Parts: sequence; structure tokens; C-alpha cells
Amino acid sequence: MFSEKVTLVNPQGFHMRPASLLVAEVGKFESTVKIIRNGNEIPGNSLMAIMAAGIKCGEEIEVQAEGADEEAAGRAVVDFIASGMGD
Repeated sequence: MFSEKVTLVNPQGFHMRPASLLVAEVGKFESTVKIIRNGNEIPGNSLMAIMAAGIKCGEEIEVQAEGADEEAAGRAVVDFIASGMGD
């Protein structure tokens, strides 16, 4: 299982656009991707769950990926979040 912590640097947090881009990124892989925030598991393929979590700039979250391409999936999601998610 892939697991790595990353700090959200997007000034607006997970609003609609970056959340939808994250879901699209997760969809490129076979592995199951989860975001862990304050002990809560958020499915990486659920736009509504990601937005409902209200993750804000500066928060540290954990990305977990499990499956056939877990390393690639986890790395891609961590890199996407660390890059600012296009904003």
C-alpha cells in the first residue's frame, strides 16, 4: 500500500475545479485512492465527498493508494496536490 502525507497549498482549498481535477486524476488508475483527514477516509473518486470534507489550504492530509498500480496512483495524486492542483 502507498501512503504519503502532503500539505494542501491551493489557496482556496478543494473547491469544485481542483476537486474535479483530482477525481479525474484518480480515475486514470486501477488502484483505490483515499484521502485521510483527521482520521476520516475520503474516497478519491468521489467529488462530493472531497468537497464536503472542506479541506483548506495549509492542512496536511494523507494519500493512500492500494491496488495493481498503487505506487503510480499515489505518487500522481500527491504530486498533483503538491503542485497546487492547477490554481
